[in-house]
Amino acid sequence: MKWIDRESDIVIYPPKEFSFEECLVYLGRSDQEVLHQIDEGSIYKLIKVNEALILCKISSDNHSITVEFPMGVPPIHSRKQVAEYIWEWFDLDQKLTEFYQMASQDRVLKTLVQSYYGLRVIGIPDLFEALVWAVMGQQINLTFAYTLKRRFVEQYGESLVFEGKTYWLFPSCERIASLHLDDLRQLQFTMRKAEYTIGIAKAMANGELTRESLLQKKEDQQIRESLMMIRGIGAWTADYVMMKCLHFPSSFPIADVGLHNALKNVLGLEQKPTIDEIREYAVNWEGWQAYATFYLWRSLL
Repeated sequence: MKWIDRESDIVIYPPKEFSFEECLVYLGRSDQEVLHQIDEGSIYKLIKVNEALILCKISSDNHSITVEFPMGVPPIHSRKQVAEYIWEWFDLDQKLTEFYQMASQDRVLKTLVQSYYGLRVIGIPDLFEALVWAVMGQQINLTFAYTLKRRFVEQYGESLVFEGKTYWLFPSCERIASLHLDDLRQLQFTMRKAEYTIGIAKAMANGELTRESLLQKKEDQQIRESLMMIRGIGAWTADYVMMKCLHFPSSFPIADVGLHNALKNVLGLEQKPTIDEIREYAVNWEGWQAYATFYLWRSLL
């Protein structure tokens, strides 16, 4: 991780294949988003470090990322953790040279990588958030998923107010583990989604499920299987979480509706491709399926 601490702010130096503008487009895809706010080209995001809530103003200039602290500068060890969080959020450890070499020769991806060069898989560093967001999004459209998330966060998350605006954190697993099904049903969760969400919260609150324990497993497939043992986590959700939280560039949510719609548009097909057809299109993507999927999602915005 390349960054410098300037005491009043921090500056992060991403790899050359990085476009802050492209990441902003993705982050701005819903006006219902509650976990960050975009204002005049900067992202305002609340991050929790050692029980302290830190408001970050993230902007970019000359290819570097500057992080300012509008509500007061946190101590040095907290600034370091903020830098690590943002580095991970934008997936800046990933070296994309090979992906771009492959994609520039691929009939599906060729134009996308030119149009969206520097886009990174925007992650969800918190495993609980990644799992619950994926569960919320099951079998409903994205607009309603964002509505559910907003209700959930505003009901159970922590927040800070700065200059008349409220900034939110995703609820903790401990907070959600103590809820009853009816609490979530009132927010319009289905009974199943309420059960799954509270079940995941309990497994994480009691330490049965942790990000570290998942990442200790040797094989991708073992991680996938461990995730799918959790009630409410099917193949799509496991792949989504491996892509967005665990940073596996080979994870492939092949059953994703957005992926199917994007392929239909990009290739000018009359109908959405079948899973077998998608496997054919993806034959060159080995090792980079998550990035291919993410660029296809970007084409829908």
